[in-house]
Amino acid sequence: MREQVSTFWTRYLYFVGIREQNDVLRRELDAAKDELTKLRENAAEVERLRRLLSIAPPEEWKRQATRVITHRLGPNAALETFVIDKGGASGVTTNTPVVSPEGVVGRVLRSSPSAATVLLITDPNSRIPVVSQKSRAQGVLKGEGPDRELSLQYVPQGVSVEEGEILVTSGVEEIFPKGLPVARVTAVGRSGSSLFQVIRAAPLFGPQRLEEAALLFKGDPVPVAAPADASAPEPASAPGKPGKFPKTPAAMAPPQRPAAPPAPSAAPPSGQKREAAPSVAPAPSGPKREAVSAGQKREAAPADGAERKKSRAKPRTEGQ
Repeated sequence: MREQVSTFWTRYLYFVGIREQNDVLRRELDAAKDELTKLRENAAEVERLRRLLSIAPPEEWKRQATRVITHRLGPNAALETFVIDKGGASGVTTNTPVVSPEGVVGRVLRSSPSAATVLLITDPNSRIPVVSQKSRAQGVLKGEGPDRELSLQYVPQGVSVEEGEILVTSGVEEIFPKGLPVARVTAVGRSGSSLFQVIRAAPLFGPQRLEEAALLFKGDPVPVAAPADASAPEPASAPGKPGKFPKTPAAMAPPQRPAAPPAPSAAPPSGQKREAAPSVAPAPSGPKREAVSAGQKREAAPADGAERKKSRAKPRTEGQ
């Protein structure tokens, strides 16, 4: 009996030890998986940054790396845009070119001191003059919206354009440097009623996979000063001078209150009566004086008639 109890207790301690060891090994495995995930993410980021730094800007152009912080893609977005973490404080201005290792991404639409909005080449409001690398056919590359190919416009019917050709910037609009890859031709068609060919092209970069990009500056970037505080109240202009006057009652000066009446003089001593100051009205002049005198005459007339009636009535009473 004692041997059985001892054997049972030994086995119990053995299984408890195994369970504790399994818990420790499980925690170490989870930590190793987390570390492996971080290392893979760091390796992928290093590879992306290495490719981004491999972008060789043209002569007289400077490169600056930036990170995408917000995406606004899809049919519900008003524009095909995303937001980067560089703004006017880093020298970013409107129409600053934005590129990726694959090719042109877009241009800056608007900027703030610490961020900027980039308009993608896939947006319908985007138009870039391009030229094909092989046939040197010139045209304008227009965006057609999300998940749709680009269209190459204004290419005459007689110009040869082949599928698979790379379209690069022509530098005509003086926004993008000349020679940057933009898209690849996917389809070339003809229309009998049009003087131009129908050409489709696909962008070289993936908007959904873009995490970093590069900004191109012609020369050294110059930081843009932050605008003045628009919330500060503007001084009201003087009457008769051009300027902005307050429009709301809250912005107007409070009305001035009338001056308080003078305090009454000290009361006269007892036994004396206060003499009221005679109020003398100014005499009317001109036609007003005549009107007043005429009114006084009209008021006096009934009084004279009443005296005559009294004088007539007196003899009758005496006769009675």
